[in-house]
Amino acid sequence: MVKSFQGVRVVEPKKTAAPIMVQDHMSTNLVTFHPEDSIDHVLDMLTKRKISGAPVVNHDGKLVGIISEVDCLKEIIKGKYSNTPSFPGKVSEHMTENVMTLSPEMSLFDAAQKFLEMKIRRFPVLKDGQLVGQISLSDIIRAFPKLRETTW
Repeated sequence: MVKSFQGVRVVEPKKTAAPIMVQDHMSTNLVTFHPEDSIDHVLDMLTKRKISGAPVVNHDGKLVGIISEVDCLKEIIKGKYSNTPSFPGKVSEHMTENVMTLSPEMSLFDAAQKFLEMKIRRFPVLKDGQLVGQISLSDIIRAFPKLRETTW
C-alpha cells in the first residue's frame, strides 16, 4: 500500500494473512459408518447425502478405515456375478484400512500437495487421535477462489 505523508511517498509492506489451515475448510458434520454396516446401507447414505465416501469408526468412535463409492463397486460387481439383487457385503470387507490422515493445523497448500501425491479424494482429519473432520479434494478446490485477495 502506498501512502503519502507530507509529500513523501511511503510504501507499506503487505500484511500477510494468517496461515490457511485444513481446519478452516474441512467438513465437521460427518457421515460415518461402522465395519458391520452393509454395503446397501452405505450406498443408500452416499446417494442421499450426495457424497462419495466417508470414514469408518468402531464403537468407541476411533477411525478404523474409510469406505468409498469405488469400494462399494466391488460388492456391486460381486452381486452381478452371483445374480443377487442386494449387496449384503459388510463395510469391513471392502473398506480401506490403512488410512492416510491429515492434521487440522496442516496448511491448505500442504494438504493440496498430499492430494496430488496420493491421488485420493478425501482425508480424515485427526487431532490427538480423534476424528474431528474430513477434507475432500472438492473442499480444497472450493477454498482457493476465495483466497485470491490473500497474500500466500
